[in-house]
Amino acid sequence: MTEPQTAHAALEEILGASGPNAEYADALMLFGQFVGSWDVEAKQFASDGQTRTVRGEWHFFWVLEGRAIQDVIVSPPRKVRDGTRWKGGGDYQTAIRYYRPADDSWDVTAISPPYDQVHRLVARKQDDRIVLHGTAPDGRREIWTFYEITPDRCRWRGQVSNDGGRTWFTDEEMVLMRQRA
Repeated sequence: MTEPQTAHAALEEILGASGPNAEYADALMLFGQFVGSWDVEAKQFASDGQTRTVRGEWHFFWVLEGRAIQDVIVSPPRKVRDGTRWKGGGDYQTAIRYYRPADDSWDVTAISPPYDQVHRLVARKQDDRIVLHGTAPDGRREIWTFYEITPDRCRWRGQVSNDGGRTWFTDEEMVLMRQRA
C-alpha cells in the first residue's frame, strides 16, 4: 500500500506541470494568466432579491504536461473552514480547462461535490473578456465571464437564463485579488 504522503507527491509529479506546453504556449495563457493563488470576495444574488457575501480562495495550476489548467475554489477560506459548512454559501470545487486548437476554444468541466453538480462549458476570448457558455446542472443556460482582467485583480460574473437565453439573471459576482507571498 502506498503511504498518503508518497501518493500525494506522486500525484503532484504526474499531474502537475511547471508551465504551458510549448506547442500552444501563447493560446494557453488565456487561462494561464491566472496561475497562482487568489483571494475572493463573492456576492451571491437570489431570485427573491436577497444578497449574501462570501469570502474564499481560488487556486490555478498547470497540469497534464502544461496542456490544461486545473483550479480549486474553496469558500470559506481553508483557514476558517470547519468541514461542516459545505452548504449555505460555501463550496469546495475543482475545474479542468483544456485548450482545443481546432476551434481556438477551451473545454471546461467544473465539479462541485458539496452541491452534487457538474458544469460543462466552452470558453472563448471575446475582446478583453473570457466568456464561458454552458448548461447548468438544472438545464438552464449559463454564462460565466472573467472581465476587468489585470495581473493582480479581475472580476467574474455568473449568469443563468430561465427562458432559453432571452433574458439573464446575475446570480454571482466575484472580485479576485492575487495573493502575495
